[in-house]
Amino acid sequence: QPSIVGELASAGDVVVLVMPQDIQAPKGRLILPQVQVTRDLLDKGCRVVSIKTEDLSPMLEELRRPPKLVITDSQVFKYVNEHLGKDIPLTSFSMLMAKYKGDIDEFVRGARAIASLKPGDRVLIAESCTHHALKGDIAREKLPNWLSKYAGGALAFDNCAGHGFPDNLTDYKLVVHCGGCMVNRKNMLSKIGYAKEAGVPITNFGVAIAFLNGMLERVTW
Repeated sequence: QPSIVGELASAGDVVVLVMPQDIQAPKGRLILPQVQVTRDLLDKGCRVVSIKTEDLSPMLEELRRPPKLVITDSQVFKYVNEHLGKDIPLTSFSMLMAKYKGDIDEFVRGARAIASLKPGDRVLIAESCTHHALKGDIAREKLPNWLSKYAGGALAFDNCAGHGFPDNLTDYKLVVHCGGCMVNRKNMLSKIGYAKEAGVPITNFGVAIAFLNGMLERVTW
């Protein structure tokens, strides 16, 4: 089995995981990507430090040396980057999933297509699983707001969930997919292939958020 973190960390390295516990965090447990990344790091022999967003600066001060890597929830990319030394490698759970489950290079190309979005363009927000959307939901509120703001006006958004795509994929200017923690690599690559056949750029949540924050050159994967 390939490693989720890959060569970004190895035995003995200190890796900090920034995991906001807000209203969207499930009660009593962590979300699957956080669990999978933690297990992957432990199997590598890494020393894992798990913190909430606001504990980043105090934790960095307590460490005797900078961490080898910081992995964050994509939604707080900007905050973490502002409170992190530029020489400390930074990535997100979603970006790691983009490489582990899909085609990170295709997702980066898709994210750059955000620059060409214009008000009124249709964008598909796709998720692999169904869940009850809460206030501040990333797929139904935050990403649509961020993308519309970047485009300079309201975009038209549709949401879909499950293993497939709508038949009218060519109607969209962009597909933004979740990290895909609930599907296998074959399914994600199939979706990427379908989008490419339709001539529609595709990216994922983490890569899109990195682009929107001007951080694609800053983050690693």
